[in-house]
Amino acid sequence: MKLAFGRGVKEAIDARRGVVALESTVIAHGLPRPRNLETARLLERDVRDAGAVPATICLADGVQVVGANEQLLARLANEDGVAKISTRDLAPFLARLPADQLGATTVAATAEIAARAGIEVFATGGIGGVHRGAERTMDVSADLLALATHPVVVVCAGAKLVLDLAKTLEQLETLGVPVIGYQTDELPAFYVRSSGLPVPHRVDDTITAARVARLQLGRGAGMLVCVPIPEASALPRAEMEREIDDALAAAEKAGVRGSEVTPFLLAHLGDASSGRTLDANVALLRNNARVAAAIATALAGI
Repeated sequence: MKLAFGRGVKEAIDARRGVVALESTVIAHGLPRPRNLETARLLERDVRDAGAVPATICLADGVQVVGANEQLLARLANEDGVAKISTRDLAPFLARLPADQLGATTVAATAEIAARAGIEVFATGGIGGVHRGAERTMDVSADLLALATHPVVVVCAGAKLVLDLAKTLEQLETLGVPVIGYQTDELPAFYVRSSGLPVPHRVDDTITAARVARLQLGRGAGMLVCVPIPEASALPRAEMEREIDDALAAAEKAGVRGSEVTPFLLAHLGDASSGRTLDANVALLRNNARVAAAIATALAGI
């Protein structure tokens, strides 16, 4: 499957400079207009300001784009019908991709493409995981297997609070994925600084994170660096849990299934919080991008 590199990205990879992959699903499906395009631009700027090269990944014109330009970012943000692409969809979508249709990559697909391109660090908001009620639905995100399969450091604010976080940690352990708390002993939960669940490992600086990453990537597998949302932007855990219970009940009543569950729940939380979750989402995305850039820069020197 062909890769098309944006300006300066391949040169940075070949020169062993720090490069940070960014996903495109958050632009096309995760944030409302016009906040989505504003945030995409801010994330790229944050990565550059921290000394690394950003590479937003998507699918366009039958190829995997590693480093979307401004025109592609605007199309991802503003066009209707942008396909949401996970790892299972890559080959079928690329084989029949109409020239004018875009694909926005999930965490799993972005990690796969980043690894193929030679990018070692990827910043996102929160990973997918084991859904609540997975013992009945078997709904487990492909993000987890991608972490075990592709040698990429995924920097995130933990897993989304709408998931079964305890089962998600258990699944990551089963898959052999190191879960590293960045300046925290507990798993962050997206909008919430702590889930109350301990992480098995902690680092307090990006240099140490990069040293761990170099060893783990050398094993041919990825790892998770979990960064709590900045305290000023965090939301109360008890309040979010109450709203999630309401959102889950609404999803069940509406018959929402599969890949539509998480967007439905997050939209419900956004409405219930009068938009505070949107501000929190942008804050954690930007914080993760900055930490990822620092790790990528350190990792490039090891």
